[in-house]
Amino acid sequence: MGKQRVHLIWDWNGTLLDDIQAVIGATNAAFADIGLEPISLDRYRELYCIPIPRFYERLMGRLPSDAEWAVMDETFHRHYTERRAGCGLTEGVEELLAGWSLAGGSQSLLSMYGHQELVPVVREYGIERHFLRVDGRTGPSGGSKAVHMERHLASLAAVGAISADRTVVIGDAVDDALAAAHVGARAVLYTGGSHSRAALAAVGVPVVDSLAEAVAVARDRV
Repeated sequence: MGKQRVHLIWDWNGTLLDDIQAVIGATNAAFADIGLEPISLDRYRELYCIPIPRFYERLMGRLPSDAEWAVMDETFHRHYTERRAGCGLTEGVEELLAGWSLAGGSQSLLSMYGHQELVPVVREYGIERHFLRVDGRTGPSGGSKAVHMERHLASLAAVGAISADRTVVIGDAVDDALAAAHVGARAVLYTGGSHSRAALAAVGVPVVDSLAEAVAVARDRV
């Protein structure tokens, strides 16, 4: 029964939501606005990093100016919003979330997608009921998840018996693992999103190719 009390913190973009093609399309639209060549999915996954301006630095050979960053960030989010409507949940998500709850586990969602946009979108996909909390980014985009993870876990701990040492973060980015380590939680990384397998493996946490495998590994991590 102890294993059933593990708490999962899910990432949204690239994890629960299968939106990598929308991300690539929006990224290339943002690149076009400042004269950069389009990027392939493999190249994106090879170079992607947080904070986002550093990702652009890898492509441009320099950090974008404040004016360039403002244009690229606005363009990306505008084009992403248009494309997101055509994205579905990752295969098996509904069953995994329902099964975890039925088995006695708890779960929440933390995303770097803006909070005001995230909450209605999660509700739209019909899975909000599975989460104790749904938290998105507050403040400027482009930064790390660590501070948001700190606040998310503190809010969870304040209303129930959830602790970092019994929490596993499931995400698609190196930043998910770093944010988990920041609060003393564990992490499992999924290859269906923003990073290559090699980049994820370099962090030193389990790397999986499906969310079903992620849940199985998370159950055994604590």
